[in-house]
Amino acid sequence: MGDASGVGPEIAVRGFAEGLLGNDVLVYGDTSVLMRAADVLGLGVSIHSIDRPGVAVEGVLNVRDLRLLGAEQVTPGVLSREAGAAALAYVDRATRDALAGKVAGVVTLPMNKEATRMSRPDFQGHTEFIARLCGVRDFAMMLTVPELAVTHVSAHVSLREAIERVEPVRIRKVIDLTHDALSPFIESPRIAVCGLNPHAGEHGLFGAEDEEIIRPTIKRAAADGLEVSGPHPADTVFRQAIHLDRYDAVVCMYHDQGHAPMKLYGFERGVNVTIGLPIIRTSVDHGTAFDIAWQGKAFTDSLGHALDYAWKLAG
Repeated sequence: MGDASGVGPEIAVRGFAEGLLGNDVLVYGDTSVLMRAADVLGLGVSIHSIDRPGVAVEGVLNVRDLRLLGAEQVTPGVLSREAGAAALAYVDRATRDALAGKVAGVVTLPMNKEATRMSRPDFQGHTEFIARLCGVRDFAMMLTVPELAVTHVSAHVSLREAIERVEPVRIRKVIDLTHDALSPFIESPRIAVCGLNPHAGEHGLFGAEDEEIIRPTIKRAAADGLEVSGPHPADTVFRQAIHLDRYDAVVCMYHDQGHAPMKLYGFERGVNVTIGLPIIRTSVDHGTAFDIAWQGKAFTDSLGHALDYAWKLAG
């Protein structure tokens, strides 16, 4: 259910009230917090706590109650060490249940990194934490809307470190992960790879990385039979992909190169997918929104899209 001080509990109870969460969805969180959120929002939602997956009750919001927070401990919109730690524990338990085959996949509502770092200073984000639990080092973040998928060579690191991570092995791994993730739905996915520098370096004028690192990696992937091209200038490739339908996916070199255009184009429709894991994991593509938490203003569409994509991946 995400950070209790943010919009996660609100989205969960409103999503259930709107019919987005059926009996096949189990919320990992705290029942007392969800009940209070439903009360504050004036929702007549029946909530049932269960001890383990597989014993869901029909017609109610089923909650795997971890009993970490009491309703009185939560102040919507206020940063909380306790809420941050609990949010991480929800993800931990859900991921372990997915690894054990008790649930088909994991869909995450937003956590607040600052709150979680109060108890876990090394916390980077959902994606990295889940990958570590799964024992996976080669993974990538993929943002999706119906028209396009976008993956990232690096995500939650500084821009300086992101540049250092532009290496042939990592670029090729993300190209392969992108191809493998889309192949069940698209025959021979068309993948465009962004350059690192403005205008993809303009033949070495704005940096050597595009010509010396990225282009040779793309050529090797194409020689191996993948439909991949680039490096493309990041300022034009999204128009070509979405409006001209030239590509099914874009591989970006760093976080904002992919996130900024995708959130502009499809903020309420975007789904975050972690690829390269042994489990299914999707997420809403927005943050905790402390400024509007528990006010009935948060949109629930992103949760619906994330659930739909998770079921799509689960077959």
